[in-house]
Amino acid sequence: MLNLLLVEDDLDLAIAVVDYLELEGIQCDHAANGLTGLNMITTNNYQAIILDLNLPKMDGLTVCKKMREQGIDTPVLMLTARDTLGDKLVGFDSGTDDYLVKPFAMEELIVRMQVLAHRRSGQVKRLTLSDLELDLQQKQAYRDQRLLKLSPTTWKILETLMRATPNPVSREKLMQAVWGDEQPDSNSLKVHIYNLRKQLDVDGLQPLLHTIPSIGFALRTSAE
Repeated sequence: MLNLLLVEDDLDLAIAVVDYLELEGIQCDHAANGLTGLNMITTNNYQAIILDLNLPKMDGLTVCKKMREQGIDTPVLMLTARDTLGDKLVGFDSGTDDYLVKPFAMEELIVRMQVLAHRRSGQVKRLTLSDLELDLQQKQAYRDQRLLKLSPTTWKILETLMRATPNPVSREKLMQAVWGDEQPDSNSLKVHIYNLRKQLDVDGLQPLLHTIPSIGFALRTSAE
């Protein structure tokens, strides 16, 4: 079952959309303003988000921009009454994946959401944690504004951990993410983790890479 979030301040429209989606076997939470919507996005795992452009407390473009800045790559379908190319370009620049102009047919909404929900957004360009920043386009990482010297394998480990932060990633999932089905012996992962930690947690900086006993590894600002 798909799990979506609708952020829409028009309650009549929101009720109609949620009820229609449920009839189609799709679970859909609802937020009536942008601030509540952003809070729900950051605390829940949705497969896709339906986001109105004009919202109280925080508009849709700002919600989308903030979630992308936090590294949340959930696909976003923007609902809008604006259909000009300029408006769409502004939306895409803020991190929107698709547009649907009001009024719209429910059948079209369903089709678009089913497509979006089965992919991750390509709009996320940077991931940040404290003073650690990953530039996903250039495949470069910076700690305290210092460029880290990472091999392609170490970069993939760092990106995988960064996307999961603050949750831990098991050794098995890390090895699958980096090497796929053709995995080397477990010592290879230990060596790359060691090299990553030397680059990441230098003297004078707060440690970010933590070993979680019996589980794996995590990027977080504390060891707890």
